[in-house]
Amino acid sequence: MTATILDGAAVAKAMRQRVAEGVRALAGQGIVPRLEVILVGDDPASRVYVSSKAKASLEVGVRAATRLLPAATGADELRALIETLNTDADVDGILLQLPLPPPLEGRSFLDLIEPAKDVDGFHPYNVGLLHQGRPAFAPCTPSGIISLLAASGVEITGRRAVVLGRSEIVGKPMAALLLARHATVTTCHSRSRDLPSICREADLLVAAVGKPAMVTREYVRPGAVVIDVGVNRVESAETVSRLYPGDADRRAQVERKGYTLVGDVDFVAVREVAGAITPVPGGVGPLTIAGLLENTVKAARRRRGLA
Repeated sequence: MTATILDGAAVAKAMRQRVAEGVRALAGQGIVPRLEVILVGDDPASRVYVSSKAKASLEVGVRAATRLLPAATGADELRALIETLNTDADVDGILLQLPLPPPLEGRSFLDLIEPAKDVDGFHPYNVGLLHQGRPAFAPCTPSGIISLLAASGVEITGRRAVVLGRSEIVGKPMAALLLARHATVTTCHSRSRDLPSICREADLLVAAVGKPAMVTREYVRPGAVVIDVGVNRVESAETVSRLYPGDADRRAQVERKGYTLVGDVDFVAVREVAGAITPVPGGVGPLTIAGLLENTVKAARRRRGLA
């Protein structure tokens, strides 16, 4: 068996096209959605991600601005900026890029964002609605995964789903979204016992732990759908050879570029067992930005009583 590759990039493209249509409809009423992204510090991965968000926003007609703040920014200054954007009637969405440089603590600032502008879906108000099964804004990565499953014809109702990871950003909201669609859901984490046997029970396995190649074929029931959320940068060809012994392409990529991006799943080994699988890159990653754009247009409509 060789797994079907689930094309997140193609699904994200279709999502962006729908967003662009929504933006054009709003433009006919004199409304142009506006997204404000706050980036504190100079984390390279965050800068690349924020740049991708800005480019995608421009392509669909969303006005996007990035507030670049130095790593030495104090809590009072960041708090004041968030409050300014909260009260700006022209701002529809606010996104605080994580992680924040220490000693700033992300949760305390996410809690300050106006829930109606919380397009990441991380404010406690929106989290509460999500777990009641009536989300206002679902976090972008899990909602993108739901879109991918729907577009790929993957049935959720009645299936056994295992979510490997319990983060606020992916694991917990992913479990909530699956539960709302009538899956039987198990959430695993670092203290779960005998992870491989639990994961092998899954019809649908979502890996979101941030550990390269943690999910080997021993974790996967034959025919299962495997969603790899991990994006891990590996810069050593030796490490790639150890973690992914059958993946010559990744070793060549490290030797050519100096690094490779890998998931939480041993893709080459697991695709011989799974029924369907997402690659890294090109799987879940593009869906996250598409989900953000969807939430921004939704916020623009709701704030004007159009939703």
